[in-house]
Amino acid sequence: MFVPCSTTAQTYRNISLGSSLTALNDDNSSWQSPSGEFAFGFRQIGKDGFLLAIWFNKITEKTIVWSANGDNLVPQGSKVELTADGHFLLNDISTGKDRSIASSAATGVAYAAMLDTGNFVLANQNSTFLWGSFDQPTDTILPAQTLNNGSRLFARYTATNYSRGRFLFTLQSSGNLMLYTTNFPQDYPYFSYWKTDTNGSGFQVIFNQSGSIYLAARNGTILNVISSNTLSKQDLYQRATLDYDGVLRHYVCRKGTVSNAGVWSTLSFIPSNICMSISQPKGGGSCGFNSLCQHDQGQPICKCPSGYTLMDPHDVLKGCKQNFAPQSCDEASAETDLFYLQEMNNVYWQGSEYDKFQGVTEDWCRQTCLADCFCTTAGFINGNCWLKGAPLLNGRIDNSFMGKNLIKIRKGNSTSKSAGSANTKRKDGSTLIVVGSVLLSSLGFLNFLLPLITYLIVSRIYSRKVKVIQPCPVMQGMNLKCFTYEELKEATNEFKEELGRGASATVFKGKFSSDNGKCVAVKILDAKVRDNELEFNAEVSAIGRIHHRNLVQLLGFCNEGHHRILVYEFMSNGSLASFLFRESMPNWYQRRKIALGLARGLLYLHEECSSQIVHCDIKPQNILLDDYFTARISDFGLAKLLKMDQTRTRTAIRGTKGYVAPEWFKNLPVTVKVDVYSFGILLLEIICCRKKFEEEAEEENQMILADWAYDCYKQKKMHLLLQNDGEAMEDIKEMEKYVMIAILCIKEDPLLRPTMKKVTLMLEGTVEVSVPPDPSSFINSGSSCL
Repeated sequence: MFVPCSTTAQTYRNISLGSSLTALNDDNSSWQSPSGEFAFGFRQIGKDGFLLAIWFNKITEKTIVWSANGDNLVPQGSKVELTADGHFLLNDISTGKDRSIASSAATGVAYAAMLDTGNFVLANQNSTFLWGSFDQPTDTILPAQTLNNGSRLFARYTATNYSRGRFLFTLQSSGNLMLYTTNFPQDYPYFSYWKTDTNGSGFQVIFNQSGSIYLAARNGTILNVISSNTLSKQDLYQRATLDYDGVLRHYVCRKGTVSNAGVWSTLSFIPSNICMSISQPKGGGSCGFNSLCQHDQGQPICKCPSGYTLMDPHDVLKGCKQNFAPQSCDEASAETDLFYLQEMNNVYWQGSEYDKFQGVTEDWCRQTCLADCFCTTAGFINGNCWLKGAPLLNGRIDNSFMGKNLIKIRKGNSTSKSAGSANTKRKDGSTLIVVGSVLLSSLGFLNFLLPLITYLIVSRIYSRKVKVIQPCPVMQGMNLKCFTYEELKEATNEFKEELGRGASATVFKGKFSSDNGKCVAVKILDAKVRDNELEFNAEVSAIGRIHHRNLVQLLGFCNEGHHRILVYEFMSNGSLASFLFRESMPNWYQRRKIALGLARGLLYLHEECSSQIVHCDIKPQNILLDDYFTARISDFGLAKLLKMDQTRTRTAIRGTKGYVAPEWFKNLPVTVKVDVYSFGILLLEIICCRKKFEEEAEEENQMILADWAYDCYKQKKMHLLLQNDGEAMEDIKEMEKYVMIAILCIKEDPLLRPTMKKVTLMLEGTVEVSVPPDPSSFINSGSSCL
């Protein structure tokens, strides 16, 4: 919180009430400090728009040190104004909307000023600062600036994109100073990669006028020196910036007319080697998925391994993608000859291992990876072989690493599947035809031919029978484990602990002693699929190839006799239903994270996996939560397998909407938009922590959540949806946005509903949310579904 202080010792130019600046294509739209060293105003960022910012004004580069609208640039003609009543507003001419820049400023603002320290302030008649840009830093701190408990610096997204990026620097309320990766695009601290270990003692980060940056205790004791400047401060501009690559750098720049004036140089930086510092089990790490990070004098250089190219040349932190068709899991063994392993020395990816073998040869390791469609690279050192799958995490180039990494690459530009195998089969078939013709043409061979034919027929019948009764059929190319029924019976203690039961399956908790006691969820499917072995194998094969952080992973299956069983990851925090509809209300941040994760999972199923999947049964019971309360969609891909037919419950209550989209009841084609509808209903439940229909609601108009939410939105009474939820009340604008998105998702006409891609972008804040329509455009006043 900002502490008012006197400013009588400083000189500045008052900016009076009623003053304004307009975003123009020149350098005149700014307010300068008395010395002219800093300026406040609009800077044009390429062709994207204008940034309201503070910058060093006397160097050619005009380095920006603070910004107000990095996530939402405004077009030319937009205006910033200190209004007559003391409000400081940014007006976006494209939308006509005003945004308060200093919403925390107290009443009584008399003027503004751009100080020579780089701090832009709002002050009252007594020259007491009511608000300052120093109190809301973006990615940079300056001499004379401090960071208090809870303060944060956010790295920008790229060198030229000033929206929030993937890293943050924060002094936690506990007193520990840390650098974090974030759960991007959310700003929640994800994994720390540098810290001071000062829990209980850290109080302020101080950047003093001498150019030293340090962490101090409440009594002023220096706990940790981040950077120390021994150069003459009078000759230097200084700044400390958390750059977009996650490195906090202390920069200096000489003033005046000397040869190197106006050029920033790095005085110090933390961490000492970001490539080696970041090693996290989830997320893109220092350079993104499938990439390699090479440290070079404080700079992480992001590269792609052989066979890969950058996802986006303008954003190297997005990682790398394969520039060839991946190995097919349908015909992995047939495709083995189409790939080779390229050796890469001094290279490794920390994590990503899904299997490890000891006491093997390098050749064995190579052949195992080539035959495994999930293997993208194999690590080998001293008889140990690690198989790693996509995406590859925490890639480093490290000269001290003496092992080998063998990365799988498709030969040439071949995208054909099993061409050699097919040719062989055709040749074998042709040979049999020729031989048969020769034999049949000679009656002398008749006595020889009949016994041969009989033998071949009997052998084929027998081989088919053996295949049918095979207790654990092999699904070629799949990295799924095939379990016997007895194995699953033992793992579940004879199916003792039931986790849940639905219309089509029952789920039990299991544990395999051979896998370090790892818990699993064992789903026994009902009789609908017992007599459909071919379809079961086909659908399990399809589900097994799907991998996403917001989907529950299928680990294995059982297809023995009449038993059709699926084995999934065990989700320790249960279902979203038990999480939302309990006495203690989950915090608002967790609910937002769950909503975004759910949207991303559905986007993957609809648009990003190899074949489009419509879930058809999105509801809280089918959304599970892992150890980190990450939303994980379950039962995807089962709609086709179970020939799911939604329960078509009707009710006389007006406008009741359940998870089932209206098109189910109108004989309309079922598309991905049915999942969008279900998501909209579920999003409202996540926002309000209550079920879609509550017969025991306090008021009759509150029984149907969707109707009540729209009424509250229309009447500007959003607070009524957040009873006893003070945390969400503090973020009511964001909550209102979520309600608007939900309303857009439950339009009756599926063509008018947004795609899950657009929904995800709206939740992330990348795309603006349009105003929802009148209820009549999506509510059927007759009967509807629960």
